[in-house]
Amino acid sequence: VGWSGRARKMNQAAESGPWERKERLGAGGFGHVCMWQNKENGEQRAVKTCRMELSPRNRERWVLEIQIMKRLNHPNVVSAREVPEEMEKALGPRDLPLLAMEYCSGGDLRKVLLKPENCCGMRECDVMAVIYDISQAVQYLHTNRIIHRDLKPENIVLQQQQDRVIYKIIDLGYAKELDQGSLCTSFVGTLQYLAPELFEGQKYTVSVDYWSFGTVVFECITGFRPFLPNMQPVQWHSIVIRKGPHDIVAVEEMNREIKFSSHIPAPHNLNPVLAVQLEHWLQLMLFWNARQRGGPVDEGTGRPTCFLILDTILTSKTVHILNMVTGEVLAYTVRPDDSLQHLQEQVMASTTIPVADQELLFETGIMLDPRKPVDQCLPEGCWNMSLVYLFDKSREEYGVQLRPPKIPDLVSYIVSESKTLLSYMQQRRAFGQAYHYVRSMKEHLGRLQQGQRAAMLSLLRYNSSLTKLRSFTAALAQQLKAKLEFFLSSLQLDLEKYEEQMNSGICE
Repeated sequence: VGWSGRARKMNQAAESGPWERKERLGAGGFGHVCMWQNKENGEQRAVKTCRMELSPRNRERWVLEIQIMKRLNHPNVVSAREVPEEMEKALGPRDLPLLAMEYCSGGDLRKVLLKPENCCGMRECDVMAVIYDISQAVQYLHTNRIIHRDLKPENIVLQQQQDRVIYKIIDLGYAKELDQGSLCTSFVGTLQYLAPELFEGQKYTVSVDYWSFGTVVFECITGFRPFLPNMQPVQWHSIVIRKGPHDIVAVEEMNREIKFSSHIPAPHNLNPVLAVQLEHWLQLMLFWNARQRGGPVDEGTGRPTCFLILDTILTSKTVHILNMVTGEVLAYTVRPDDSLQHLQEQVMASTTIPVADQELLFETGIMLDPRKPVDQCLPEGCWNMSLVYLFDKSREEYGVQLRPPKIPDLVSYIVSESKTLLSYMQQRRAFGQAYHYVRSMKEHLGRLQQGQRAAMLSLLRYNSSLTKLRSFTAALAQQLKAKLEFFLSSLQLDLEKYEEQMNSGICE
């Protein structure tokens, strides 16, 4: 059955038994994907069908994708489902099966990255969730001797669960099962996320997925791909090949010069501690040399260094403190059983505020308990961020040292050089940075207002405590006054009796 015939079938077969086609989700490597819903029980499935008359090689790939999908079972890899018999008869050609999968209602990662609020990168907690979920999926595939070969935002979908969004890999149409030599040569996939050795026609291994994974993570952090995103890969290959071993980004400056860097470029939404950690990890993932990429395999665990480093990053705990004196958000890596005193000593080292003068408040205005460990500051959930507010008890004013963040260079440039014509990509980047700057300023103001509210709530608690103490003191004073009056009257009575006895003697 040719594609035109199959298209007619799909248009006619909007229903198949209890199943009804609801919407077209997109196109994969070999076919279109539609969401079908069971009218009787509400169950939803994504069904992938061939989109063209396939060549023999693509027929093999189609069958291989279905075989791989059916044997995989991992929470971060979209799982295969059984194709209802009536749907198979209505849609499937006799010689090629359909592929039914779990339906993920959150769309794909590309849709998330295209939102205006993510133009300069996703929020820290979301970046960490993507890194955790996709690293688990990649390790699972590699453990099962499968290279995905086409990791990109379009092939990562979102599924909402009770506590957070789960990210899952889809579309194994270009996946490759490793042979005994663990080397492959053929590839057809998405060029923008392709490892360099694939452009050069070299043999490759699982490290091609490291490059793609690193590229996706970099884009989640910054909002753009790391190496000259405005150029086609064939163009940038001859330029990026000159990058240093630790460079993780190459951008074209306003003067058209190419600048390499080993640091994550601002603006982004990561705290400074995490940014440095992920810079080192990205340097491993974006090595040009495929043999060095990902780092050496650990002899004890048999796992590449890049995943061992991720374990450390993902399990580390960070306390975020807003210094109400300077308006700066500070981040400290801690162990949950660290004492509060230990955290305060770190704060003193970075702010010069003595421990005795530090007042640390939750947003409710409650003071941190010095008798409890530092995990009282850690939020519920894996990577959620909650702020602790730092006040200096020796100060009476807090507005003097507040400074607004620096305006991004590109935004400053278009303000000062308003008549200079910029390329579309430069205009888009400038817009993104301006939007991010304004949004960050708004959020920063909101945090300061919340800090002020925490201080007011704390003062109200102090006031309430003092009011209760005053009432208690007044009542106690009344009691003591009454006792004193009773004592004085008793004493007066005793004195009178003593005087009477002195004058008249003691009668027996």
